[in-house]
Amino acid sequence: MTNYSAGHEAEKMAARYLEKRGYKIVALNWRHVRAEIDIVALKREAFGFKKYLVFFEVKYRKTAEQGQGLDYITPKKLKQMQFAAQLYVSEHNYSGEYCLGAIELAGEPVGVTSIIEQI
Repeated sequence: MTNYSAGHEAEKMAARYLEKRGYKIVALNWRHVRAEIDIVALKREAFGFKKYLVFFEVKYRKTAEQGQGLDYITPKKLKQMQFAAQLYVSEHNYSGEYCLGAIELAGEPVGVTSIIEQI
């Protein structure tokens, strides 16, 4: 399996993980000429009173030899994520609240090891 296909499978697994936790997947692998977002998900707070978008970066590592996946969310990556989220919001005329998030998957078999919302 190539790194690309492994990453794509990890993104699908992360999306299923989010769905099981009440998120609605709005877009998977959203692309723009100048940016990309792994997962765009709608989060509903208790009783559906508040909802907002979360733009997730998915990081998969088969082993920890090169560090944990979340270690790769650098200040530069955060800027790229913010830029991509702003493009998405603008392109879709979204006027609600949104935040950034990250999901780390690791191991064989692959599993979610960490999730961060509002980074």
